[in-house]
Amino acid sequence: MRSFTSTSVMGFNQSILPMRMYHKAKKLGAWDPKEIDLTQDKKDWQTFSESERLVALRLISLFAAGEESVTKDLLPLIQVMADEGRLEEEMYLTTFLLEESKHVEMMRRFLDEVIGITEDVSVHHKEHYKKIFYEYLPNAMARLKHDPSPAAQAEASVTYNMIVEGVLAETGYYAVHRTMEESGKMPGLVQAIGYLKRDESRHIGYGTYLLSRLIGEYENIWHVVNQRLSLLLPHAVGVVYEVLGDIKPYPFGIEPEEFTSYAQKQFDARMTVLERARKKTVEELYHMEEQEIGLVY
Repeated sequence: MRSFTSTSVMGFNQSILPMRMYHKAKKLGAWDPKEIDLTQDKKDWQTFSESERLVALRLISLFAAGEESVTKDLLPLIQVMADEGRLEEEMYLTTFLLEESKHVEMMRRFLDEVIGITEDVSVHHKEHYKKIFYEYLPNAMARLKHDPSPAAQAEASVTYNMIVEGVLAETGYYAVHRTMEESGKMPGLVQAIGYLKRDESRHIGYGTYLLSRLIGEYENIWHVVNQRLSLLLPHAVGVVYEVLGDIKPYPFGIEPEEFTSYAQKQFDARMTVLERARKKTVEELYHMEEQEIGLVY
């Protein structure tokens, strides 16, 4: 017999982390990509050297397709949470989906209005990037349609939240800060990335919560998580080198090792939280604090 959380005696569980993130997202996720002023960005683009333009174009092309991927691939996870009766998590994930949609809108707007692309820029998607975004991510998420098991959920969250968002997206944001914000270039892009980073902080936070909960509930999940990370991390690091590729000398005064080091640092921070989850009770994991998972408000 069907039942409804909203009319039950218990109602919403306001104390669990996903519900608290839902309330934060309603306020902090309310930004509009159309309101970002790209006037100065267009002028700055004209001052870039050929190698600077190429690196920027590669980076934005990866952002755009990556944001589209996570927008397209999220729905099976939302359905799993709905089927399990986790309304609070489902409610949070609806804000998650809206935010991912805005991210891809923003990246496409930048390609159209600042770079003015006239060709398919997916040519900049190389081997490691394709392994993650053309294969591992969509396959892991689509698997949830017919296999909603805890192991399948863990593999999906590791791919989506820990690697795509927690390593690749976070490193991409750092690259924009390092190359644009520090030089006073591309203020519209820098502003947009600030919003994206804040949104993604909540997304990564949810993934950290979900994996922590699964690790606490099921003994075999820690092995599943580690196995998946071992598979994906080399490709994530490979993507960093693909962005710079054959460009020499490296533009903007950057070195690939700087970004791979940052990516490893982000990865290690997430793993520390998951390690702690092994020592917590399930009840403690349900009520994790925001600072435990590094949320940025």
